[in-house]
Amino acid sequence: MAIANPMKFIQEVRAEVSKVVWPTRREVLMTTVMVFIMAALTAVFFALVDLLIRTGLNGVLTYFGS
Repeated sequence: MAIANPMKFIQEVRAEVSKVVWPTRREVLMTTVMVFIMAALTAVFFALVDLLIRTGLNGVLTYFGS
């Protein structure tokens, strides 16, 4: 088992971090807006599905109920 060299490790970490491509402010803003839009659309979709299932179930229970 080789003993790790801390200085070499730090140099390698710095080299890897320098390869990272950071997003621009505009990219972050656009991605955030898209996440909120998709979350809202998903919430509306599941609210409509819930309403449909609830209405159908109430209709079936009313039809077969007393």
